Amino acid sequence: MQSADVRFHLDPDLLASTAEGRHNFLNRIKTVCEAAGLHVTLVPNDERTRRAAAVEDGYDLFHMDPPTHDRALTVRRVYHYPFWAIEPYAERWRWRVAEAGFPGGAPGARRFAEYWRDRLFGAAQAVRAGYVYVPLQGRIRDHRSFQFCAPIDMVRSVLRHDPARNVIATLHPSEDYDAADLKALERLAWDEPRLSVETGEMHRHLLACDYVVTENSSAAFNGFFFHKPCVLFARIDFHHIAANVLTLGEAGAFARVLDMQPDYDGYIHWFWQIMSINAGRPEADAKIAEALRRGGWPV
Repeated sequence: MQSADVRFHLDPDLLASTAEGRHNFLNRIKTVCEAAGLHVTLVPNDERTRRAAAVEDGYDLFHMDPPTHDRALTVRRVYHYPFWAIEPYAERWRWRVAEAGFPGGAPGARRFAEYWRDRLFGAAQAVRAGYVYVPLQGRIRDHRSFQFCAPIDMVRSVLRHDPARNVIATLHPSEDYDAADLKALERLAWDEPRLSVETGEMHRHLLACDYVVTENSSAAFNGFFFHKPCVLFARIDFHHIAANVLTLGEAGAFARVLDMQPDYDGYIHWFWQIMSINAGRPEADAKIAEALRRGGWPV
């Protein structure tokens, strides 16, 4: 039998807001745990507490970081507040929603999607202005295990498979790029006049682009609010209605992307309201308890 101890591993700001009762979702998890007879302790998220978690009895909850043992879970925002996930893996492509099948839309899905589009992005009208939007993340020249290819090769693929449109690749404003990455992009843009490299401005490009190409940037998920199709070059949780290079191949994904007419509104509703935990809803506590039980916690 495990002890009834639960440790929430939190960075300083989250630690303070949870201790003061100001973080709605984490405090709701705390309430659910305590109602089940568990004893919750808030601890700093540092190397010492992470090491200790792997050998101590009880249960551990990490914010965004990978769980360190089979009684640990990770909690992470599902792209925007107040939607959250509690999962046994930090990698989004291993989450329950990623492995589930999208069953189609439900009544009220359009109203739900429109409400959140207007709340997050305003009521601006989307158009298709004839270019491809490629939001980049980090490590431009590295091919990581969850990716089909390195991001620089993804950009080359866009230029190769869509020879008519201009391509705008954007650097993430919060990412720290090394000089060699930036030089590689600069050289490619010099060789390919249809390619331009910018920084940020996701909203503007989602409103104007024909479609999105990315490894697994959340910009593609945000594009669903504007009914913009996307090509994915990496594993991610929101793959269901995308043209996925990992399953279709490069040529197949680009051949399909502009003909796709998925149920964007139904998907957003399913992904958020059904498969995630909406911390603003009265049923959030029940969904929190369900997620903790799936992770093996005695709740």
